[in-house]
Amino acid sequence: MATLVGSLFCLGIGRLIDRVGSRFVLAAVTLCLGSVVLLMSGARAVGPLLVLITLTRGFGQSALSVASLALVGKWFSRRLSLAMGIYAVIMSIGFMTAFPLVGAVVLQSGWRTAWVGIGLVLIFVLAPVFVLFVRSTPEGSGMAVDGGDLPGEATAPTEGATLSEALRTAAFWVFALASSAYGLVASGIALFNESILAERGFDPATYHRTLVVVALTGLLGNFAGGAFAERGSLKRLLAVAMLLLALSLGALPHLSTQAQVTAYAVVMGVAGGFVMVVFFSFWARAYGRAHLGRIQAAAQILTVLASAVGPVVLAQCVAWTGSYATAFYALAAVVVALAGAAVVVPMPPSYIRVPSVDGP
Repeated sequence: MATLVGSLFCLGIGRLIDRVGSRFVLAAVTLCLGSVVLLMSGARAVGPLLVLITLTRGFGQSALSVASLALVGKWFSRRLSLAMGIYAVIMSIGFMTAFPLVGAVVLQSGWRTAWVGIGLVLIFVLAPVFVLFVRSTPEGSGMAVDGGDLPGEATAPTEGATLSEALRTAAFWVFALASSAYGLVASGIALFNESILAERGFDPATYHRTLVVVALTGLLGNFAGGAFAERGSLKRLLAVAMLLLALSLGALPHLSTQAQVTAYAVVMGVAGGFVMVVFFSFWARAYGRAHLGRIQAAAQILTVLASAVGPVVLAQCVAWTGSYATAFYALAAVVVALAGAAVVVPMPPSYIRVPSVDGP
C-alpha cells in the first residue's frame, strides 16, 4: 500500500523539476524525506507508521529518484549513456554499502536509532550539499553541454518532446513496460527469494550467496551496458536484457545444484544491470531535455507501481497453485514478448546525436 500510494508523488515532481530546476527539488525533497524518517523513528502506533512509511516511498523511491535521474539527463547530451552508466555503478555501490551498514546499526542499536541517523544525514549533510553544489543545467552555470567539445551538436535546453508527444510514441510504452516488468520480477523475487530457493531444496546460506552474486554481476552489467549504450543501440541492449531475464525466469523452477543457482544469479544480475542503464539513458536520449522531468516521472510511476505489484503476484500464485513456477513461466512469456517489441518498435527522432546507425 505504501509503495502504491507513494508512486503518486511522481506525478507532480517532474513538472516541478522542469519549472524550478533539480537543485531546488533535490534539496526540498531531501529535507522532507529526512524529516519524515526522523518522525518515523518515534512512531508508536500502526496508523502513523503506515502514513510515514508511505511518505518515505513517495519522497524517496518516487520523487528523489526522478529528481536525481533528471539532473544527470539535463547535464549530458552526447555522452549521456556513459554518464548514466557511471551513475548506475555508483548507485549500485551505494546500495551495496548502505544495506550492510544500516543493518549493522539496526542489529546493534535498533531500527529507531538507525532511522534517526539516516534522517540527520539527509537533513544536515545531503540537503546542504545539494544547495551548495548542485546546478540544474550546464547552461545555468555558463557551461556548454558535455564541455562544449562538439559545438552545435549538443541539445539546447529548449528542445525536446513534450510529455504528451512522448506518450503518443510506441517506444515510450515499450521501454517503460519492459523496465517495469523487470521491477516487478526483481521486487517479487527479492521479497520471496529465500522461500523460492527453499522450494527447490536450498538452505538460507545459498540465498545469501545469491544476493552477493546478483549484486556483483549487476555491477558488471552496469559497466558493460554503459559501454555498449555509448555507441550502440538501446533497443538491442533492452532486447538482450529481456531475453536474459526470461532465461533466468524459465530456469528458476528447475534449479537443482549450487552451480545452477550461481548461473541463474549471474544471468539475473547482468540483466538487471542492462535494464538499469537503459532506463536511465533512454528518456533524454530519445525525447530531449526540455520536458525530461515530466517524461521520466511518467516512466518512474510505472516502475514503482510494478515493484509494488510484484510480491503480490508471486504470493497469489503460491496461494492458488502451491508453487512459484506458474508465475515464473507466465512472466517469462511476457518478458519474451517485450524483447520482441523492443527489436521492432520504431524510435522517435533522437534529440541527441550519437554515432549509432539505427537510432537510440
